[in-house]
Amino acid sequence: MKKLITLIAVLTLFSCAKEDTGRIVENFNDNWKFSLNQKGDFSNAKTKDTSWQTLNVPHDWSIEKGYQKDGKTAASTGFSVGGIGWYRKHFTLKKSDKNKEISILFDGVYNNSNVWINGHFLGKRPNGYNSFSYDLSKHLNYDGSDNVIAVKVDRKAYADSRWYTGSGIYRKVRLIKKSPINIAQWGVQITTPEVSSNTAKINIKTTIKSDGKADNNLSLNYSILDENGSEIASEKSILGDKFKIISKEIKIQNPKLWSTEKGNLYTLTVSLFKNDKLIDNTSEKFGIRTFKFTADKGFFLNGKKLKIKGVNLHHDAGAVGAAVPKGIWEYRVKKLKSIGVNAVRFAHNPHSKELLEVCDEQGILVMNEAFDEWNVPKLKSKKYLGDNAATKESSKAYPASFNEWAERDLKDLIRRDFNHPSVFMWSIGNEIEWTFPHYSKTYNDVNGSSGAQGYEQVPNYDYKTVKTAFDKNIDGEDPLVKIAKQLVAWVKEEDTTRPVTCGSVLPSVGMVSGYGTAVDVYGYNYRAADYDAAHKEYPNLKILGSENWGSYNEWKSINERDFVSGIFVWTGFAYLGEAGPWPRKGLNISFFDFAGFKTPRGHFYETLWIEKPKVYMVTTPAKESEFSFHKKEGWKFDMQLTAPPVWNMLRKWEWYKVNSKWKYKTDEEIVVQAYTNCEEAELFLNNVSLGKQKLADVIETDHILKWLVPYKNGELKIVGYNKGKKVDEYFLNTHNDKVAKIDISSTKQTLKADGTDVSVITIKLLDKNGNLIIDADKEVTFKLSGPAKNIGIDNGWEMNTQSHKSNSTITHNGKAILIVQATKERGEIKVSATSSTVKSKDLKISAE
Repeated sequence: MKKLITLIAVLTLFSCAKEDTGRIVENFNDNWKFSLNQKGDFSNAKTKDTSWQTLNVPHDWSIEKGYQKDGKTAASTGFSVGGIGWYRKHFTLKKSDKNKEISILFDGVYNNSNVWINGHFLGKRPNGYNSFSYDLSKHLNYDGSDNVIAVKVDRKAYADSRWYTGSGIYRKVRLIKKSPINIAQWGVQITTPEVSSNTAKINIKTTIKSDGKADNNLSLNYSILDENGSEIASEKSILGDKFKIISKEIKIQNPKLWSTEKGNLYTLTVSLFKNDKLIDNTSEKFGIRTFKFTADKGFFLNGKKLKIKGVNLHHDAGAVGAAVPKGIWEYRVKKLKSIGVNAVRFAHNPHSKELLEVCDEQGILVMNEAFDEWNVPKLKSKKYLGDNAATKESSKAYPASFNEWAERDLKDLIRRDFNHPSVFMWSIGNEIEWTFPHYSKTYNDVNGSSGAQGYEQVPNYDYKTVKTAFDKNIDGEDPLVKIAKQLVAWVKEEDTTRPVTCGSVLPSVGMVSGYGTAVDVYGYNYRAADYDAAHKEYPNLKILGSENWGSYNEWKSINERDFVSGIFVWTGFAYLGEAGPWPRKGLNISFFDFAGFKTPRGHFYETLWIEKPKVYMVTTPAKESEFSFHKKEGWKFDMQLTAPPVWNMLRKWEWYKVNSKWKYKTDEEIVVQAYTNCEEAELFLNNVSLGKQKLADVIETDHILKWLVPYKNGELKIVGYNKGKKVDEYFLNTHNDKVAKIDISSTKQTLKADGTDVSVITIKLLDKNGNLIIDADKEVTFKLSGPAKNIGIDNGWEMNTQSHKSNSTITHNGKAILIVQATKERGEIKVSATSSTVKSKDLKISAE
């Protein structure tokens, strides 16, 4: 019966929308006109744009133009172009729209956007990551004649970030039609202050936008649906003659809690009525959960202790740049979760609404971060990471606007993302200390001149000494702490239910300055050696590893300490930027590469974070390896720092030099590394045992089992055992270089014909024995037919500077991907791949 009532309610809302009585949200992404670097002012509605490119947004012109070694590009932003782009869209309205509030909502425009409607200037937005809207109502034509929205995107400063940003209207756009009296944008806030296994109290705060005149005929209807669409609660509020913010409490029975095991979600619909006539309505997804941080026992979710196993994630996604469809985030988050990831830090700016939705749905905690820079810019690289040679003009960025825009940008972020259950922290900044010299000077005075720049770990701080050094380096009020306290205050004005954090790279100094106590939970970036001293000196301090190297010792240092809530490894996926020298376009220092292929580091961390038995191995010629074996001393490790001209400390972020293959010169000595969570592992070469080793013997060092093996053609096999029984095995076979077969697969067999849904097509080059051809990369050409388009091609390699907007690519390690996006037509999609004379089977996908 409840389902029937719900269906009637939905049909009623639908019919109201058809009669233009409720809120109408229109997809405003199709058929934009675009021009890049064309001189002139194109804000006037009468300007001719028929010769301009026609495209749909989201659109990222930087990835579209490809990587360029020379000219106006920089290593810091992935050798991608900037410039000035103009977007224009023509649309018409009906006379019945005239008495409505009509607004346009941009999810993200990078950056320095200026917007006009019919030649009237609406406003600007320097920040390229925030969502924003404008009321168009007063300047529109309602007689069927042309309306023109014009957007200027000024990204002349092509080195304005330390990593890839993208350029243009790179997130979705919507046109929203509402009654003049309406529920404000982001005007519904949901909290769950009391939760038990039997009941949950849902608090709803609704902000009403009106002309300020008293009206006794307004009411709000609330309806809560479970994940099956069944109504489980409903309430009504009479607004009275004075209203702006209306609070309502609803209780639901036997709540299904949102957790990292299952992203249970509910839907709240809030409907505004006048004289029993629907005039506005909106829906919000939400989850019911409780969480807390403690200074001694760490983090608890729904009353259960949970160690945060997190990664940092940038907002770009390889071949599609910054214009990322939701399906790509589904693909990526699913992969992260498969190796045990339960949290993501949005590094280091607001990310897309679609990614938050995926984290909600899949049960991933989110540290939502606002800024990488405050009012003082960080240095940017021109040719290679660490040269800090980008000019002032090319690197002009958000710090120039911070003092004017920070409050609005921060509060808009919180309002937009308030109801997402995945969001459990707000971060006000990342490594801000680098921009305030008295912090690094204090650190160096205490630890030596190379301490801060080298990221050396100096344990057991004498905080009295740090305090003395800091006081000598600061005269008057600390500007960093002053800004931090203001940012925290602004967060608390919007949300008191979530803690505020930051990513601090000099936490020893931050604790004596007051930075560490300005936030609720103090994030430590690359300072695991500080944990014990900080906990001893400040026993009430809540500590989190907000950014960590992806080494075993980083995880071990957190896993062994209850008082450290968890870790955020740098990074979950490879990202563009922080690059160079050419052709290194980005950094694959991650669990998955640009294409989504799991890296050896990803396999290693899977053995740490997943209980399912696993064994995996990689190989390295002994002459190249950082590991060496000595009969008397056993295994030794000698870190090979990154070669000039790149910053030598980049090696701390990189993984070992390893190969996922078994193909070398006969009798060449090969170091075999095995990653496992099994009690024991045994190595076999051509079915001859090379010895069994116990994981317990290496847990205190690097968690890696190692063998030194003279190479022979054939099969290398590793077997994992628990309690003496085989529980997993992994093979590497010598392959030949001739392609005999192309294996092709798709992440989805069916796509929604909605113009946005995507599938990732993976191809692997195999020899006649079915072995992956990992070190003889070849050109592969994809053929696509049917109602779909190619939106990106990639091989996952950080040195790959081929265009992603192509049908062909060179494989890397024998693999490549094609990203296929459905159109709005139904039908059969066919994909195949060809390399030389070898063709894959036809892969068929249904668009429905």
